Amino acid sequence: MNAATVSPRWCYWHAKQHPHHPTQLNFLHLHHPPPRFPYLKGLSVSVSGWDDKPFEILESGKRSYLDEQDVVTFLDPPKDLIPLDPSSYNPAAYLWKKIEDIPEERRHQLLLLLNPRLISRAWQIAGTRYANSKLVKKSASTLLSNSNNDAVMPEYYNCRTSGGPMPISWINSFRKAIFSCKDGKAYGRLIGGSVFDAFTNSFTPLYFTVSQLKEVMSTEQPCDIAYEFGDGLYDIKELPQSFPKPVKHPYPFNDHLVIYVRYLGPGVSVGQAWQEGKKLEQVPQKLCSEILMVKDYSLLQDQ
Repeated sequence: MNAATVSPRWCYWHAKQHPHHPTQLNFLHLHHPPPRFPYLKGLSVSVSGWDDKPFEILESGKRSYLDEQDVVTFLDPPKDLIPLDPSSYNPAAYLWKKIEDIPEERRHQLLLLLNPRLISRAWQIAGTRYANSKLVKKSASTLLSNSNNDAVMPEYYNCRTSGGPMPISWINSFRKAIFSCKDGKAYGRLIGGSVFDAFTNSFTPLYFTVSQLKEVMSTEQPCDIAYEFGDGLYDIKELPQSFPKPVKHPYPFNDHLVIYVRYLGPGVSVGQAWQEGKKLEQVPQKLCSEILMVKDYSLLQDQ
C-alpha cells in the first residue's frame, strides 16, 4: 500500500535512520495511538462508554483526548521522527481532517494546548492548503460560506495570541464576533477580556469589515479573507442585539490595521495582524504574533 494513500492516524511518519541500522526503518501507526507528549507520564488509555473518543487519564485525574493530541503532535513532532516526503501528502489537508475529528464542544481546548510557536507553525502549514483545489474551497466559517445570510446567527470566536503591545495587551486573549447584513456585507468586532468588556462595549467596539482579500500585502503570501479596521466609522444598518454603535478607532487600530486570516479547519482559523500605516513611507509591522481563533459552539447550544 502506498503511504501517500494511507489515512489512519500518523501514517505520515517514519523513523530516522540511525548509524547502527543498515537500512531506514519505515513504519505506519495503523493500530497504535500517536506519540505522547514528553511531559505526560504515568498515563492510562481508556475509551469512555459515553464517548467513543479515546483519552488519557493524567496524574491530575483530568482527561486528555487523543484527537487534540494528534493536532499538537503534528505541529510539534517528536525529534526522533521526521515527516515522509512532503510531496506525498498535503499537510494542511491532514491538519484539517484532524481538527474535524475533534468534537465541536472540545475544539476550544486547542487554545490551551497550542503555544505561540505552534500557532505560528499552524499559519505556515495552512499555507499549503492553497495547493489543494478542493480544500481551498472549504471555509472555517458557516456564516461566511452561507449564501442565505438572514438565516445565520452571529459567530463568536475565542482568540489567543502573544506579544501584544502594552497599551492593548488584552489582545493576547480576546473574543471576536462576525455577523452579516441583508445587503450581503459581513462585519465583525473585537471584544476585550473580561476586565475590558464594559469599556470596549461602551467606548471602543473595534468594528471591522470582512474583505475578500486573498494576499497579505506585506509578504505577498496567500490568505482566505481579511479583517480591515479602517477608521471604525462604519454605517452599519443592522447591528446584532446589544452591540454598540461604531465609533472612531483608537490607535493602533486606526493606523490601517488588517488581520489576514487562513482557515485551519472547521471553526478554527489562524491570522496575522499587520499595522500597515496610513503614511506611504511607513513600513508595515506585525502587531503581535500569529492569532489562533476557535469558534465558540457553546453559544449556539444556548441559542
